[in-house]
Amino acid sequence: MSIIEKYPSIFRVGGGCGKEFPFVTLTGKAEKVAREEGEARNLMEPILVKNLRKLLMLSIDCRVPLEKVEFIGNELGLPHDFKKSLIFKYPEYFSIKVINGRAYLNLENWDSSLAVTAREERFARERMLQSAGGQNKVRITKDGNYLGPFAFKMCYAAGFRPNKSYLEELEKWQKMEFPSPYLNARRFEVADPKTRKRVVAVLHELLSLTMEKRMISAKLDAFHSEYRLPSKLVLCLIKHHGIFYITNKGARSTVFLKEAYDGTNLVDKCPMLMFNDKFVALSGRNETSSVDMGADNCEVFDVDGENQVVKLSHVSAETEEGFLVRLPPSLTSNIEEVYR
Repeated sequence: MSIIEKYPSIFRVGGGCGKEFPFVTLTGKAEKVAREEGEARNLMEPILVKNLRKLLMLSIDCRVPLEKVEFIGNELGLPHDFKKSLIFKYPEYFSIKVINGRAYLNLENWDSSLAVTAREERFARERMLQSAGGQNKVRITKDGNYLGPFAFKMCYAAGFRPNKSYLEELEKWQKMEFPSPYLNARRFEVADPKTRKRVVAVLHELLSLTMEKRMISAKLDAFHSEYRLPSKLVLCLIKHHGIFYITNKGARSTVFLKEAYDGTNLVDKCPMLMFNDKFVALSGRNETSSVDMGADNCEVFDVDGENQVVKLSHVSAETEEGFLVRLPPSLTSNIEEVYR
């Protein structure tokens, strides 16, 4: 009862007089928002189907263990009955096959039109805006951003001040071409710098497919074999702190795609998140998708069973093989093994 009384803008208590039993209903505003849920779910269906297809296309064999899809179901925004409401509903796209006693979600048809990453879509939009503005000169900026077909959006902490040598190395890395994340990873040598940059693109695309552009690092790491992710995933993410943000609360670290957030708020929200925000607004709380990415945050990570503290605002350039961040020696002793 205390919870109901805490949110009078959502719940209304009636009855309780004489022989009438008390009852609880939604307020008029809450009922109006609740009626929008069906529309939000209908709008989500084609988005979820598309993202599931892309998730499978990213994998080596165009299939992912069904249990792993369920493992990140909340992050993808999948309904609890997604096997019935999505998988079986679209047999032209999906099938479930048992291989060596394990159920896999299998891609039925490859669609080249979907093999375009969120990063490539952003570049196309920015290039169009640049052409409209009449700006033809392309150069690296002081914040590390570069408008090019193989560049990533960099969002460094406010306290990070890159020097000239850092920006020079960053420009080389930003200009370096790399294979598409949608090409089979078996085709590429792990030690090749271009392959290593491709791994960053795979992580970027995986996070882009989630509703809130974030995922617990342990869940990302669960897809190591399907996407050929680095064995030392957290170290790889720290190296590219202009692209990814990691927050550590207790034993669980969460990885955010920085460019997806404006300050603490998610920029582009899917219909389901917008629906959820309306209910949250009724309660008087903040929006559901927010994170503090302050410059003074100090992240604590467990690498090789050893707690290391990394202040991202104090890292400097690392020129070797395109790596952009210098870390303590204890973290960089096995640099060649990071991407294996």
